[in-house]
Amino acid sequence: MIGEEVLEFGRRFLREFGRVGRDARGHDAVRLGAGFDTVHVHLAGREAARLGAVAVLVVVAGAELFTGNNLLAMAWADGCLPTRDVLYNWVVVCAANFIGAAGLAAVVFLSGHAEMNGGAVGRTYLQIAAAKSSLSLTEAFFRGVLCNVLVCMAVWMTLAGRSVTDKFIAIVFPISAFVAAGFEHSIANMYFLPLAMLLQAAAGQPVEVAGLWRNLVPVIAGNLVGGSVLVALVYYVIYRRAPRDTSSLEPSRKASDG
Repeated sequence: MIGEEVLEFGRRFLREFGRVGRDARGHDAVRLGAGFDTVHVHLAGREAARLGAVAVLVVVAGAELFTGNNLLAMAWADGCLPTRDVLYNWVVVCAANFIGAAGLAAVVFLSGHAEMNGGAVGRTYLQIAAAKSSLSLTEAFFRGVLCNVLVCMAVWMTLAGRSVTDKFIAIVFPISAFVAAGFEHSIANMYFLPLAMLLQAAAGQPVEVAGLWRNLVPVIAGNLVGGSVLVALVYYVIYRRAPRDTSSLEPSRKASDG
């Protein structure tokens, strides 16, 4: 009974994400109509495609992503994994994701990608990084929560897919929704913010190192809560099974032994 009530709550909760994304797109349209730089549209679409592709690669190729691995909380709640192993996985994978994302940022910087469109791409990277770094701790945390609800829902839905096409379709729409809504993904920010720092250094501007951690710490915490609590533990409550009662089997066992 409790599981059905939680499932109904989840249905209503997830339904509202479509409205959030719709409102965000409408706001962007107003800003663009007022002369907002069209490079933002290019980057937003590219970011949605990039993150969708990353999620597909992670699920299909078997890579490790910190935000998706927050679903391990379900196995922990069921007693299948000890706390130590779950925490070890989260710390190691998060650190490895940071190294990989920052390394990719360095490669993209060296490729001259930011100089495209007369340097407009690089300027937009800096604007986006500045906006992310200026978020309050509360804003960054809760945007991280909402983001990883969608990411973990995407990973969860891939379990229903039997083919690569099924998994692709299950992943793309939730990932596009969090990009459109402007939520915060810690691993994506591990790419965006270091790239902006490299661009600042190349332009002789002060490098905002504090802004990196001011964003990542609350966003990582928010991603953790959104994925492990609002998805993993909620679905554990919905689908948990009561311990099997084996007392009725005891007489037949004794009889067979006799």
